[in-house]
Amino acid sequence: MLIDFFFTLKDARIPVTIKEFLTLLEALQKQVILGSLDDFYYLSRLTLVKDEAHFDKFDRAFGLYFKGIAAALDEQGGVPLDWLVQRMKRELTPEQIAALEKFGYDKLMDRLRELLKEQQERHEGGSKWIGTGGTSPFGHGGTNPEGVRIGGKGGNRTAVKVWEARTYKDYDGERELGTRNIKVALRRLRKFARQGAADELALDDTIRATASNAGYLDIRMRPERKNNIKVLMLFDVGGSMDDHIERTEELFSASRSEFKNMEFFYFHNCVYDHLWQNNRRRHSERFPTWDILRKYPPDTKLIFVGDATMSPYEILQPGGSVEYNNEEAGSAWLARFTAAFPKCVWLNPEPEHLWQYRQSIAIIRQLMHQRMYALTMNGLEQAMRTLSK
Repeated sequence: MLIDFFFTLKDARIPVTIKEFLTLLEALQKQVILGSLDDFYYLSRLTLVKDEAHFDKFDRAFGLYFKGIAAALDEQGGVPLDWLVQRMKRELTPEQIAALEKFGYDKLMDRLRELLKEQQERHEGGSKWIGTGGTSPFGHGGTNPEGVRIGGKGGNRTAVKVWEARTYKDYDGERELGTRNIKVALRRLRKFARQGAADELALDDTIRATASNAGYLDIRMRPERKNNIKVLMLFDVGGSMDDHIERTEELFSASRSEFKNMEFFYFHNCVYDHLWQNNRRRHSERFPTWDILRKYPPDTKLIFVGDATMSPYEILQPGGSVEYNNEEAGSAWLARFTAAFPKCVWLNPEPEHLWQYRQSIAIIRQLMHQRMYALTMNGLEQAMRTLSK
């Protein structure tokens, strides 16, 4: 059975070796774990995965292979919790949805504070209390044009605040599927210069110098010719961007290959007072946005990558972030970025024909001085031309 598991990991492009697989078998033989599937997950990840960048691939491969076995090991045989949660979801007509009240951001936060003081028990399917499956703006699993998501996953993407810590997986920089055409488009952004030590053979100069030296070899060297473009890429991650992971990973991989002087950071929905580079340690390893604005020179090419799909509060309202109470609005930080880096664009993976239905996209486009382009081949080429001017 575990031999097939080994090949499943190989098919998932996880660089696992036979030696590591034998280490796993030896650990099982010595009964390092007691037979729990959860224990086996952690043991196999510990012995087979050398780099945390492959954790997400491992999770998907593990789930794909063991999902049938996990069901067989369930001894309770009860009704799954997910079924009970789904039963609570209500089907509302478009007219009923349109009739639901929008509180506005400040009123919404005040109402939440009141309910937190008053509510003493769990509620389901209601329109007032913090609960599940209803039309209340507080809770999860229900329907409301704007609200605060608490205690579970959302579905309608209308939350203006999320009351929980969130962890997002990093984009895979090794992903090569479909990146060839992206690389071709990115190569429009070039500025070659010869810098550094003279470590490359200058063939034409060597031939001329040798001929002038009566045939005696006179080798001439020169600095290597390199792309001198400096690129800063800021990636939106998590939430609605989960729908665009594949194309964003392709762009990320191609960009790291094409731009030798490239730095990247992550944000969620809109930029605020800090960014991060590792989603597993995003709460402990933050980079102040002011430091990033001061660190890179003005000729750096700035590329935002995100679907710009969010509540307008997240852009225009202090405290509007879905994750924490930001002191300054996202629009203020976007204005600082466009002022610090005049050569900047926004790449949007959301289909362009949907842009007209997203109020937040219109706001971001205005803040970016209309320099938003679709994450397509034509959009990439237009963005590279803009950055090259």
